[in-house]
Amino acid sequence: MVDSDERDADTGRASAPDGPGAPSGADGPSAAGDRTDPAHGPAEPDLNDLLATLDALSDTVDEGHEREKVRQTISLVERMPGTGALAERITKYTSRDLAESFVGAVLFALPLLVEGGVFEIAAWFAAVTVAGVPVLLIGHVGFIFLATAGLLYFADFRQITIRHPIFGLIPRRYAGVLLVSLATSSAMLLFWGRLHEGDPTAIERAGRIAVVWAAAAFGAGLGDILPGESQGEDLGKFDLDIGDD
Repeated sequence: MVDSDERDADTGRASAPDGPGAPSGADGPSAAGDRTDPAHGPAEPDLNDLLATLDALSDTVDEGHEREKVRQTISLVERMPGTGALAERITKYTSRDLAESFVGAVLFALPLLVEGGVFEIAAWFAAVTVAGVPVLLIGHVGFIFLATAGLLYFADFRQITIRHPIFGLIPRRYAGVLLVSLATSSAMLLFWGRLHEGDPTAIERAGRIAVVWAAAAFGAGLGDILPGESQGEDLGKFDLDIGDD
């Protein structure tokens, strides 16, 4: 009887962890399956995780030929069978993207340069002020900023990866689209004699630029992202992030 009782006690102790009130040990199967080792990345990595790791690696290497090897590896992964969805992914920002933005801005701005309604809207912006501040004009500029951000990062035309943000905050593509479209709008209004026509006030001139800028920014964004990722050298070497060494 004593031996039987001891065997029953031993069996109870062995089976106790399977009971409903048993604690889950750190070495148990469920705990091991749920843990993710930070040193080895996600528990169930996919191709996007691989490409993100390669992107990070390309930012850390110093030699030009090493960066080229990493870019070749990224290109090889993106061409693998079953990775067609990765064609929607854009990581680089190149001089060709700037050129595409310029073309898109010109195409969308051209119709407005011969439209007299631009003058009427600009006059309306200048007329509606609060304490001398053209609130509608400021609101319109804010709309341009929000609409451009929405087009680039929330409209799902492409999966755009933000790399080397200016000062660690402003995406380069976002800044590039806004600046290229603004410069294009201002230059075209000036060259076509539409900026100073009718001797407008300074606020009216700013309003004319802002009206054309709205269309040009939309065109610049589409011109940049619709063709997909451009070939060429990434402009990351011109990064203005003050936190970089």
